[in-house]
Amino acid sequence: MTELARFELQQGGDVVVEVDTGPATARVSRRDDLVLDAKVSFERALGAVKDAASAALGQFQAMTRKPDEVEIKFGVKLSAEAGAVIAKTGLEGQFEVKLKWKQPSTAATEEPAPAGE
Repeated sequence: MTELARFELQQGGDVVVEVDTGPATARVSRRDDLVLDAKVSFERALGAVKDAASAALGQFQAMTRKPDEVEIKFGVKLSAEAGAVIAKTGLEGQFEVKLKWKQPSTAATEEPAPAGE
């Protein structure tokens, strides 16, 4: 079942997000009959996911032969009770990681110009 959850923004205001609900959702306060109040701010909810992305990136940047590009993709699911969690597909969590190494540029060696007489 899905419901709407209101996440407060640290700079003021709020954002309403569609969330999946479960048995724990009943403990979250409600402002009205239609929208749940999330227990954490939107920024705090995403903070843990940001930390996970940073940790993953750090692992790839620490490689002996560092990639020229690192792209990490994963889904984020918001929960009124738990904040933000990394979404899963099927039975397992999912990260999509793309690393790129570019060939070293082979600069053409220029022949020195003949010396003038």
